[in-house]
Amino acid sequence: MKLQQLRYICEVVNQGLNVSAASLRLHTSQSGVSKQILALESELGVSIFVRNGKHISGMTPAGKAIIEQALVVLQQSENLLKLAADYSDERTGSLAIATTHTQSRYVLPPVIRRFIDAYPEVSLQLHQGTPYQIAEIAAKGTADFAIATEAMELFSDLMMMPCYRWNRAVLVPQHHVLAGRQGVTLEELAQYPLVTYVPGFTGRARLDDAFQKLGLNPKVVFTAADADVIKTYVRLGLGIGIVAHMAYDATKDADLISIDASHLFEDSITRIGFRKGSMLRAYMLDFIHMFADHLDRKTMEKVLMCQTQSDVDELFKNIVLPRR
Repeated sequence: MKLQQLRYICEVVNQGLNVSAASLRLHTSQSGVSKQILALESELGVSIFVRNGKHISGMTPAGKAIIEQALVVLQQSENLLKLAADYSDERTGSLAIATTHTQSRYVLPPVIRRFIDAYPEVSLQLHQGTPYQIAEIAAKGTADFAIATEAMELFSDLMMMPCYRWNRAVLVPQHHVLAGRQGVTLEELAQYPLVTYVPGFTGRARLDDAFQKLGLNPKVVFTAADADVIKTYVRLGLGIGIVAHMAYDATKDADLISIDASHLFEDSITRIGFRKGSMLRAYMLDFIHMFADHLDRKTMEKVLMCQTQSDVDELFKNIVLPRR
């Protein structure tokens, strides 16, 4: 039995049982993948996949159990490589982060600048996507960390730690009737066309919940995943914007007026997570600490001892999170 064979069967599963797609991801031939899978099945004495002629159409019960254990073995082999790398040269390696536009555009730049200054020999990769894409990328091991706010149910394969709280701002042109107003109400906002995030992005669920609780049906005329796009359409007079407070820059967005909306919506919490069972190299722990000051080495030692997400939640249940 070879680690390569375990990688092959796991990648076939990751690619929806498509051997051709798996071979492309593995940079090898389709026949080579099929040959190694058959060799592994022969060695184990059981079929891993159900076949319809030459095509894989499903997984056997034994195959499902084998895949589950293969993933554990592959993760442990990856942990061994990370451990050896830390002892040989703890300041080199790679770090991949999966997150949304809001995090990568407004929160991560100073963190990444600080990290690169500390670890210039570590290669950084940033994957942007929807919460679903972020969870999938991290669960497959393509990314070391996932940073997200929405849809925590998608991150069941990860250990997610709370980092900070944030809320929203209402953006209007300078001569808008709401400009300069504080204490604006949801009833007032519901009277205007709204420009905000697409569902599933950047705390959009909190916004929808707030209106629904009051029985209001706001007119959302335009949605986008990118706050800069939202601001563009506010400038065009399409509607008033509701964005993450951190997305407003008083200098760059001086032509827009920001109205605090934290009294209208529940806070959202941004979290950072990693795959269960992963070993985190020293520079990975430092990145987490740079992103969230309370996640220091001592705290992370406790997190790494947690067996479930419930254990992690219990660890942080009384923490007062910083606000951005």
